[in-house]
This record gives sequence, structure tokens and C-alpha cells, in this order.
Amino acid sequence: MEIKAAQELVDQWIKKHGVRYFNELTNTVLLMEEVGELSRIMARRYGEQSEKESDKGKDLGEEMADVLFVLICLANQCGINLEEALQKSVEKKTTRDADRHKQNPKLNEQ
Repeated sequence: MEIKAAQELVDQWIKKHGVRYFNELTNTVLLMEEVGELSRIMARRYGEQSEKESDKGKDLGEEMADVLFVLICLANQCGINLEEALQKSVEKKTTRDADRHKQNPKLNEQ
């Protein structure tokens, strides 16, 4: 699915099932909540903390999709075309970081 199509899909879902978008501040807080849920699973599944029994069945992809859903809501509310924004971000990183990571000795240690 292209990002534009995802933005349209979320917009249609909101209009049909969500009644309206929550305001931008509420959605920003919800985004942080979703990122927190994802972070907890990552820290326990891939980090040094032991995984809680209640988190073992959690679908990591679903948690990431929850983050993406709210991020798309915010983009729609703010009139952001995420395809264009992502393309600009990649171009910026390509120009700024063309050799930066290759020259980082920490990334070459193994």
C-alpha cells in the first residue's frame, strides 16, 4: 500500500467509525502512548529486561501499525502529505549523511 492510500484509508475509517478526528493535542498524546507500548515490548523482547507474561503474545507488527495509524491521523489533520515528507527526509539524510555512517568506527566494530 502506498502512503497516500494509507492516509486515505485512515481518513475514511475516521469518518465512518471514529465520528471525527480527536484534536491534535489528544492525538499527539495517543501517539506517545502507542510508542510507549511498542517501546515496552522492544525493551523486554530484545533488551535486557525479562519479558512479562502478559506481553509474550503481543504482535510487534500490530503495535507498530498502531503507532503508524495515529501518526497518519496527525498528518491528515495537519495537511501533511507523508509521501512527500518522507521523500524530502530521505533526500536530506542522503545529502547530510552520505559518508557519515561509513566513517563511524562504532558501526564498523564487531
